[in-house]
Amino acid sequence: MLLPESASTYAPRVDQLFWIILGITGFFFFLVQACLLLFILKYRDRPGQKASYVHGSTLVEIVWTVIPALILVGLTIASQKVWAEIRYPSLAPATSLQVEILAEQFAWNVRYPGPDGQFETPDDISTINQLHLPVGTPVKIHLRSKDVIHSFFVPEFRMKQDAVPGLPQQIWVEASKAGQFEIRCAELCGLGHYRMKGFVTTEPLAEFQAWLTETKANE
Repeated sequence: MLLPESASTYAPRVDQLFWIILGITGFFFFLVQACLLLFILKYRDRPGQKASYVHGSTLVEIVWTVIPALILVGLTIASQKVWAEIRYPSLAPATSLQVEILAEQFAWNVRYPGPDGQFETPDDISTINQLHLPVGTPVKIHLRSKDVIHSFFVPEFRMKQDAVPGLPQQIWVEASKAGQFEIRCAELCGLGHYRMKGFVTTEPLAEFQAWLTETKANE
């Protein structure tokens, strides 16, 4: 399978862009190779045939410059729309669940606000390397780094965001299916980088709320 399974609402649009770009580049790759083969055969050295100089065509040069430019502009506009949907947390619904993730060498510290809806209060719920998300519920993730640059990467969500010390980031996601997926650090962050991984568990809302209650009771 070329791409991992998709598990977020915007993953299909990211995949669609991928296939469109692959289709365009693949088409022109084979077109160029076919033209190359044709020219090799047509203009090969043959007895009694003298080589001649052919001046370039201004019209052809304009065409093969304008067409790629228009394709790139179109891809840029389409990509920007998807990028804005993923990257800008202001587009997430105001009722989104709030989660804080603090990256450090070499773990993902996850914190949920308690009933008061505020972080840094006694009723917060904390875990290490275990992120639970309810399916069908928008979640805004507040991402920070404690020490060096890390990169929060969940391939099934089509989500990757650097965590930079002193530069808090916000991203959002809405899980589209239940399952368990790996959180990877996609930025070399030290000797223990290879073991810096966590897990995302996506589950129905009732199961998620039960997990929160159980986790708080076991603290």
